[in-house]
Amino acid sequence: MTGPGGTVSLAEMLDERRHLLDIAEWMFGADAADRIVHETYRRWYALDDEERAGIAVPRAWLTRVAGGICLDLLAAGGHGEGRGIVVREEEAHRPRPAIDPVTAWLRRHPQRDHADEALLARHDGVVRRFAAACGAGDTAALTSVLAADAIVVSDGGGKVRAAAHPTHGADAVARFMTDLLAGRPRTVVTVRSVNGRTGLVLHRAGRAVAVVGVSTAGTAVTAVWITLNPDKLRRWHRPEHDAPPGSAASGRDQGVG
Repeated sequence: MTGPGGTVSLAEMLDERRHLLDIAEWMFGADAADRIVHETYRRWYALDDEERAGIAVPRAWLTRVAGGICLDLLAAGGHGEGRGIVVREEEAHRPRPAIDPVTAWLRRHPQRDHADEALLARHDGVVRRFAAACGAGDTAALTSVLAADAIVVSDGGGKVRAAAHPTHGADAVARFMTDLLAGRPRTVVTVRSVNGRTGLVLHRAGRAVAVVGVSTAGTAVTAVWITLNPDKLRRWHRPEHDAPPGSAASGRDQGVG
């Protein structure tokens, strides 16, 4: 399911990546497949907003690109090592504005010192309300815990088709989270310590599919920072039986990065 603004659900995102990996692995084996898929998504992000908006079925476009990369490698004499997949830095990103939306938001909301136990406890309470609303898929409850100018930023690291731009505003952020968590199998939302503060880890079948950092002010969530890059999620995997569906058990602290 693709929601407003091009939001892709975790179910669709993971299935799409698995589909592309299957294509690449069939032709070149597992060692080269990840690099081929990374290059496929790099080409997606190299498009401008208008070009991406003009692609009616992104999965079909990505499939054609991945297949084209494989055929180019075969034509060049590739034998499975992924030779010839070169990402040139000058091609990887188009020029950005002098101040991007995330930097502008951070300048308006300077980070506070959360060393104070009372602030940490208040942050924990707000994040748990946010987690409960996410777990229930309750858009209204999500909106109620979000600041009016809340922002959500997702980072797929070029490894999945994450949102290309930040989403702003309580209503839009609530819809983003609802769309992200839609689909089957069900996503388990667990409260964990992320980079020293209460955050969320999302699991499907025991595998971490997202780590969520949360910024708060007072009783509201002001920013949601979502890590979707599979390379950064391996340390967060856990056996499925460790926590029941919908659990909000706290866990030990881990960093993202």
